[in-house]
Amino acid sequence: MQIDTILAKLQIESLNTMQHAAYKTSDKHQDLVLLSPTGSGKTLAFLFPILRNLKKDKKGVQALIMAPSRELALQIEQVFKSMGTGFKVNSCYGGHAVKIEENNFIEPPAVLVGTPGRIAFHIRNQNFNPKTIETLVLDEFDKSLEFGFTEDMSFIIGKMNGLKHRLLTSATDLKEIPDFTGLEEAKYIDFLREKQVKSNLTLKKVMSEPEEKLETLIALIGKIGAKNTLIFCNHRDAVNRISELLKQNKVTHESFHGGMEQDERERALLKFRNGSIRILITTDLAARGLDIPEVEAIIHYQLPPKEDAFIHRNGRTARMNASGIAYLIMTTEEQYPFIKPNVEEVKLSTDYKLPQTAAFKTLYISAGKKDKINKVDIVGYLIKTGGLEKDDVGLIEVKDTSAYVAVKETKVKNLLANLVNRKLKGKKVKIEIAL
Repeated sequence: MQIDTILAKLQIESLNTMQHAAYKTSDKHQDLVLLSPTGSGKTLAFLFPILRNLKKDKKGVQALIMAPSRELALQIEQVFKSMGTGFKVNSCYGGHAVKIEENNFIEPPAVLVGTPGRIAFHIRNQNFNPKTIETLVLDEFDKSLEFGFTEDMSFIIGKMNGLKHRLLTSATDLKEIPDFTGLEEAKYIDFLREKQVKSNLTLKKVMSEPEEKLETLIALIGKIGAKNTLIFCNHRDAVNRISELLKQNKVTHESFHGGMEQDERERALLKFRNGSIRILITTDLAARGLDIPEVEAIIHYQLPPKEDAFIHRNGRTARMNASGIAYLIMTTEEQYPFIKPNVEEVKLSTDYKLPQTAAFKTLYISAGKKDKINKVDIVGYLIKTGGLEKDDVGLIEVKDTSAYVAVKETKVKNLLANLVNRKLKGKKVKIEIAL
């Protein structure tokens, strides 16, 4: 399949400079280390080389992509599916039913995406044969090391004796690459110093007394208004504390951190993508590699101790030539070497109104791909049976056994009433507001 055909399906005009360099350099199974910032398109940079190596007549897993988080694994799987290559792809990760994954290995996918812990589990239980794998991708490798996956990755790579091609990606400079990766004569492509990625970001600081940081945050949210906003914290308890405060002030939002169940995390990101919420409170888990919309404002409720983390957080906004603002809530005692002293200070008022409920609400439908339900079916159901107009329907995401759709908040009540006991493609389904 031609690259141009796939790009047209993805609604992309052409590969960017970094992606083109990765594709060209990795030809003839040349091992590659790709250093490039968050949001620069590394997923396609390694998926096209993978696709070039896949063989239609070969059985078993041909390519393995290891990612540090469940969300990133799911995102890579979805991008590959969107390419429409005809090759099977599956993802494996913790918090997901092992039985579903084991069933997927009855006819192994050509491309397997997963977190190191879960992939190691399947190898130990002999659920697939790692010796058929010829291409290995270690995506966001620096983050995998940080998350403590060294032992699992070393074990997995040690079981793959048929490897012909290795690609490693990172959003930070790597001082040293561990021997277990097998990358001995790799070519390096370094785009970390490309300035256009962060050229339109404005930093502003908001000074606060330590005991007044929550009140300062509320005032800042009022100032920012109804914009897509990420609030970054260093710890989960701070995320939970802010969430309680926003609930008390009736501000619609979601939380996102590693202590949450997988389905809770997925719903939080989904609502942020489809506009059902404008505010996502998170740890650094959301700083990299996630499929979330253009963020207009970032609030550092707590600044990270290291500059790399600060850069990755800010990389969620001012992407692709858009502009964005990162607000730093700071106390006079705080000093960070990576924060310049001339950052503009913003004074807050107490007169701001907090943002109103988002224009859309997310609805859950108890049917998905395995029920032969697609986006077109859902649109028809909501318009013809539910009485909505086309503009009342927002983003739709169809999963294996369920679907989620954004609907204008003002139309939800009547829609749910109209759909009581009404079937979708002849199937009785539950439809309700997604909590």
